[in-house]
Amino acid sequence: MTDQELQQLTQEISLQFFGVPFRHQARFNSRLRTTGGRYLLRSHDIELNPKHLEEHGEEELLGILKHELCHYHLHLQKKGYKHADPEFKALLQRVGGSRYCQHVGGKPEARPFLYELKCKDCGMSYKRKRKMDPARYVCGRCKGKLTLLELK
Repeated sequence: MTDQELQQLTQEISLQFFGVPFRHQARFNSRLRTTGGRYLLRSHDIELNPKHLEEHGEEELLGILKHELCHYHLHLQKKGYKHADPEFKALLQRVGGSRYCQHVGGKPEARPFLYELKCKDCGMSYKRKRKMDPARYVCGRCKGKLTLLELK
């Protein structure tokens, strides 16, 4: 599906389910990683993750599109467009949009711990994935000084 086909589909869905035309841009954004789509508040455009179409099919894409159109129409009407707002939840249920999208891609790789902070007094160990300055922290057990060790 191309961006033009997505634009046409978005306009059709907007008229069919919301009764209001979609007057902005809908496009695919392959840089989206953890979400199925997003509604941009400033430009009022909608971006969708093309991997959802590839991996889960057009039915999943329609659910995500309806979800983003709920944000779009409620925001333009100056109503509650956020996920927690009752207006958003009611409209999403009425049009049959998806509340959550399915996971995309392979299993995310777990990064191993690269650093360890060790207490000089009690020997308590804190494993970390990011490097930290031990001078800025103390042991949570005994308030002793910490040393930084690199794990390899």
